[in-house]
Amino acid sequence: MTEITNKIYNLEDRTLEFAKAVIRLANKLPKILVNIELIRQVCRSAASIGANYREANEALGKKDFIYRISISRKETKETTYWLELILEANPDFKPYVEPLLQESKELRNIFTSIINKSK
Repeated sequence: MTEITNKIYNLEDRTLEFAKAVIRLANKLPKILVNIELIRQVCRSAASIGANYREANEALGKKDFIYRISISRKETKETTYWLELILEANPDFKPYVEPLLQESKELRNIFTSIINKSK
């Protein structure tokens, strides 16, 4: 199982821990052809969530902030997509993937809420 189960409330830390958990999953997956591309894609999108959130925190204005948070939300949705495909290709990894899917959905909801409150 992943260590995501204990929620972190600092969003910079939470997105970092999520990306680390995705990397740990990627390291456990069999290095078969189908997984190679899935691993590459999910690691990129998961890492981008926190990177864009950190950029949002240094935004030059409200518009820039909302734009960066929107990118984080889009990357979260993309990560959910790749995790679903990883689960399809590796059904035995369900106990590892499901907590990550839950966390990605929670992060997406948080970003949506931030966007709605910032408008």
